[in-house]
Amino acid sequence: MALYVYAITGEQHPLDLDGLSGVGSEPSPVRVVAAGPLCAVVSDISEEIRPKRRDVLIHQDVQERLMSGGPVLPLQFGYTATDESAVEQALRKDADGYLATLERLRGCAEYHVRAVQDEEELLRQILRDSPEARELNERIRSGDEDPQLPLALGQLIAAQVQERQQALSSGLVDALVPFARDYTVRQASGTDLLNLSLLVADDRREEFRTAEGNLARGIGDGIEFRLSGPLPPYSFVQ
Repeated sequence: MALYVYAITGEQHPLDLDGLSGVGSEPSPVRVVAAGPLCAVVSDISEEIRPKRRDVLIHQDVQERLMSGGPVLPLQFGYTATDESAVEQALRKDADGYLATLERLRGCAEYHVRAVQDEEELLRQILRDSPEARELNERIRSGDEDPQLPLALGQLIAAQVQERQQALSSGLVDALVPFARDYTVRQASGTDLLNLSLLVADDRREEFRTAEGNLARGIGDGIEFRLSGPLPPYSFVQ
């Protein structure tokens, strides 16, 4: 029977899985497949698993239960294996790498920081601070019909937005990464100017939360911080 795989742990993990049922329309108990010094946490499935709310929540519940007992390598939602032999083979194939990553993640959790900037507030700041942008905008508003004016203003504003957001994003990263054991910056999307994941050790959690809170309060108008965590360290598992 096929297996749904939640995570990989070391053999010393307490693996407190009592009462946990897995994903799927006919949930089976969550259990362990062991191979050498590693364990995979799995449950039997008889169907293709899709990201339904119930199953996503079950996946998260299993990860959180495991995190409370020690380091884990969390797998993204939807990972399956054909059978126990395939799981055992995968564990043995890169056992040294998995063990090294488990040790690196020991006593840590992931925190995810997003920063969103209000576009209208940013535009007001650019028009306030840039004489050239202000002049172009005033000429357009006064009825100047030069067809090049909107294009010139748009290009100037786009360049200013990129420059300001890059500088702000770099400053935020520089302020937060000293509290992390590792970090990764992903491409921001939409109105986000920052998409940052940090691997924070438990003994630095309060320092990190304090620093993040101080940044959020002092960063200025038109910028919203969104902090998520502690989370399973998905961003730091290959």
